[in-house]
Amino acid sequence: MTEPKRTTEPGRVAVLGRGLVPAGTPVLRGDDLGVLHGDGLFETMHVRHGRPWLVGEHLTRLARGAALLELPVPPVAALTDLVETVCAGWPTGVEGALRLVCTRGPEGGGPPTVYATLGEVPPATREARRTGIGVATLPLGVAADGRPGLGWLPLGCKSTSYALSSAARRWAARHGVDDVLWVSTDGYALEGPTANLLWLEGDTLCTVPAARTGVLPGVTVAWLLANATRLGFTAAERMISPGDLRGADGAWLTSSLRGVAEIHTLDGTPLHRTTPFPSPHTTRLQTLLHPPP
Repeated sequence: MTEPKRTTEPGRVAVLGRGLVPAGTPVLRGDDLGVLHGDGLFETMHVRHGRPWLVGEHLTRLARGAALLELPVPPVAALTDLVETVCAGWPTGVEGALRLVCTRGPEGGGPPTVYATLGEVPPATREARRTGIGVATLPLGVAADGRPGLGWLPLGCKSTSYALSSAARRWAARHGVDDVLWVSTDGYALEGPTANLLWLEGDTLCTVPAARTGVLPGVTVAWLLANATRLGFTAAERMISPGDLRGADGAWLTSSLRGVAEIHTLDGTPLHRTTPFPSPHTTRLQTLLHPPP
């Protein structure tokens, strides 16, 4: 995969109903429930060749989460226009990280707060595609199928309530690993704090079933599985233990910005038992996801 040119592009902010505003303009009130309670949703989109990628899929997930949270969000057309506004004129050679944020708005009632930000994809995120990542397992404290049975718990939402994910990533930084893979009490690998798990078993490309486990249904991993036949693979949702993952024919964490990052070690043990690192499938998956212009 060809690395886009390096540059420094100023960040952008666009607010629903106001359009682009200077990056330092206040957007949130001090009593906004997105800040006080983490009561909101967001979607992160990869901007490549000057355009946001998989906008429809991200907005569909946002709408699904909004229904679960009973969170009023603007119509899809208004959100699409906001995304287009913040991306207008973005350089084609610069990878962008676009975040669309919808909160419940100020305490005591009021319209939702809706805005989008756009900045460069961090160098470390791009580098992870090339060098791979070291991952450690962390117990999540729930059984693999425990959360879907709780009728009150909204699942599949990309919530602004991000304390759990942030804590896991701080733990990873303190322990010298790049990321974390959460594991259930009954011994199954689930997901990362900001990524889905993808692995290869023979010629079958697999991910963890979201409906059974309550993991976030990833837009990127869903697109890869939907297009797996273009690489000669079949696609499946399966459960896997960390021990079995060590014997897979390749394992990756996927997310909108990172794309496909190969896991080279899990809890300090190399994963490349059947093929050397990097897996020959990594470049194929990355090219499938990010074809050259």
